[in-house]
Amino acid sequence: AGPYFRPGAGGETVMAELQGKRVQARRDLRLEVRRAVDAVALLPLLLESEESDGEWLVPAPDAALELLLQLQSLGETARVAWPEGAKFKVRQEATAGNCRLSIKQSKDWFELEGEIRLNEGLAIDLQQLIQLAKDGPGRFVSLGDGEFLALSAQLRKRLDDLAAFSEPHGKGFRFHPLTASVFQEFAGEAGEFTGDKNWQGQLKRLSEAQAFRPQLPGTLQAELRGYQEDGFNWLNRLAKWGVGACLADDMGLGKTVQALAQILSMAARGPSLVVAPTSVCLNWESETLKFAPTLQVVMFGGGQREECLKGLKPFDLVICSYGLLQQEGELLAAVDWQAIVLDEAQAIKNMATKRSQAAMELRGAFKMVATGTPIENHLGELWNVFRFINPGLLGSLKQFNVKFAAPIEKTQDKKARARLKKLIQPFILRRTKNQVLEELPSRTEITVKVEMGEEEASLYEALRRSALETLAGIGKVEGKGAQHLKILAEIMRLRRACCNPRLILPDSAVPSAKLAAFAVIIAELQENRHKALVFSQFVGHLEILRQFVEKAGIPYQYLDGSTPPKERKKRVDAFQAGSGELFLISLKAGGVGLNLTAADYVIHMDPWWNPAVEDQASDRAHRIGQKRPVTIYRLVTKGTIEEKIVGLHLQKRGLADSLLEESDLSGKVSAEELL
Repeated sequence: AGPYFRPGAGGETVMAELQGKRVQARRDLRLEVRRAVDAVALLPLLLESEESDGEWLVPAPDAALELLLQLQSLGETARVAWPEGAKFKVRQEATAGNCRLSIKQSKDWFELEGEIRLNEGLAIDLQQLIQLAKDGPGRFVSLGDGEFLALSAQLRKRLDDLAAFSEPHGKGFRFHPLTASVFQEFAGEAGEFTGDKNWQGQLKRLSEAQAFRPQLPGTLQAELRGYQEDGFNWLNRLAKWGVGACLADDMGLGKTVQALAQILSMAARGPSLVVAPTSVCLNWESETLKFAPTLQVVMFGGGQREECLKGLKPFDLVICSYGLLQQEGELLAAVDWQAIVLDEAQAIKNMATKRSQAAMELRGAFKMVATGTPIENHLGELWNVFRFINPGLLGSLKQFNVKFAAPIEKTQDKKARARLKKLIQPFILRRTKNQVLEELPSRTEITVKVEMGEEEASLYEALRRSALETLAGIGKVEGKGAQHLKILAEIMRLRRACCNPRLILPDSAVPSAKLAAFAVIIAELQENRHKALVFSQFVGHLEILRQFVEKAGIPYQYLDGSTPPKERKKRVDAFQAGSGELFLISLKAGGVGLNLTAADYVIHMDPWWNPAVEDQASDRAHRIGQKRPVTIYRLVTKGTIEEKIVGLHLQKRGLADSLLEESDLSGKVSAEELL
């Protein structure tokens, strides 16, 4: 080669010696500049890079390969010169159109096999291509010997989906039938595709379900709001398709009436089952009598349970508590139900519990869960909910942890989160109050920082130091399990101390700052004729509040875990009818399933680990039927473990919102940080 000149620079006449001969050339400097400008305009990557005197440095390997691909597209108008022995070549750009695919059924799965066909008769097996593509996140795949294959953005996405939503099996991949819509797109884009009759049948069922126009049962005695009718239509279509559903609407949006409409639509074909917390079972009975009077309610319990189930017929609705599901799991699993509804399904979030195992054994034509909180603490809970409604969709727990839970929770992997969202989205419906209830009154949340007096603060600090001393040597002497239990016990003592010294020392005369703050709030509410729900997780704390309220002569209602279901309903009805200014409620016993819209204030006396539990409790008042703005007070003792628990709330909310809505994740807090 002769000398190198920058376009338009240097003399018009060039002399050089080529292959032993002297040669001369005349340059058209203006034409060179024009052609250089035209060439650079066709190389978008150079326009994004920094230029220095007609030279560009492109250090990133992927960008350099992208530039090479763009240069190759110029054909003979551009020549690429390489330093000795460092030649690279982008073989071609491959699209989904270069793929040949086949899908067929294999037992409970579908199997996908295929290859990508390149120039000069070369073909690469899809399994091999995905393996090669794993080495780099970009679109260039190394074929060896300086050769690269460029994947179109669309093909790269399809390969990522294939890796995420299937698993290698034999010569190809196998995937769950419910992910058919993901692979349907790939099949439609492939240059060649064959699908067996089972695959065609699966697509037909999917298409029929999407086109299906549900009809509300004529015997439903309720005027559904627009979003509730949408919810019924969605449930009905999934039932038509033959798959399960997770109705994850915000608390207070009427999940019960949507579920009842679905149960009614299937009632003529056989009996249905509702499993709910004990505190909510009576609510299901009264809502059924009100909205679906043609259903025959069977409250499961008492004697002759086996005979009760043997005599079931169409239009029967069995209502059962989670406790009885655990006890009588075998009897309930022997029935072929039409619809099975697990209400407040966070009750089965832990896969290891007997109630969760009993739920998995239930058989029904349509399974659904209703929960305002499908994820309370970690993604394993979502996996268990889906194991009930659509078994196998999220893979084994180990596969789920590797593909989704670990990347999302540990490294906030946005791509893994987007893939999980894509996988669960067809089967989960969540609407928030802000989205659908413009007419619902406002909700104001106020955190009241309570400052301990000198005596109370000294007692708390002494307990904190004692806790640290107790735990200092445990790890060396005892195992992790014992250490964990001791940490929890010490944390529990500190949390009680934040509420009232009498919860630690029953005869203590040390005044409680929190009780004093409660008294101020209650006096103000009384003056302005407001009613309030008062929640605490400690029954002992409720008892102290109860004594204070009685002494002050304030009429009230009271409910904790020992209140029998019938008495519970009686007290709720009395409060709703106007009997009582305050309702003292233990968080765990009354945090779900109750309708207490007579109150327009909610007071949380102590923060619970999980904000979802507190939110559910607050929604006893802030729900359909509420006509006034709702104010929620959270009493948090300053400079104590309670402040750290409130900090933890922000992180736990992040986990649920990032999947069900669009926010980012945060990490977790350890026991050491809390102490």
